[in-house]
Amino acid sequence: MDITIHASFLPHDDPDASLAFYRDTLGFEVRNDVGRGTMRWITVGPADQPGISIVLHPPAVDPGITDDERRTITEMMAKGTYAGILLATKDLDGAFERLQASDADIVQEPTDQPYGVRDCAVRDAAGNLIRIQQLG
Repeated sequence: MDITIHASFLPHDDPDASLAFYRDTLGFEVRNDVGRGTMRWITVGPADQPGISIVLHPPAVDPGITDDERRTITEMMAKGTYAGILLATKDLDGAFERLQASDADIVQEPTDQPYGVRDCAVRDAAGNLIRIQQLG
């Protein structure tokens, strides 16, 4: 079987702020931006990896979600515990310096983890946890 990861989904509660974080802070290209107002689905990704994307989407819009589930999702997003993603770079310290120079919400400076990786953590505009790991 030949299966690859094509896209991951992260919620946003402010599409313009999320777009600014992924495009301007992380340097991702915008591949698609559909909808209007807060009901926007924005697809972003690294320019040199056209087959891998992150879709930034409005939370809890699935018609199968109950009002209680919507409230829970909103509460978890506000606490930063609803969603996250792991990214990687060959230059973690350089990436962290750029994040510090932006208005990114720093959660953890580059750290050698006891499980064998070096990484840092920030939150995007919606509170999603973004961990960035050192490659190589």
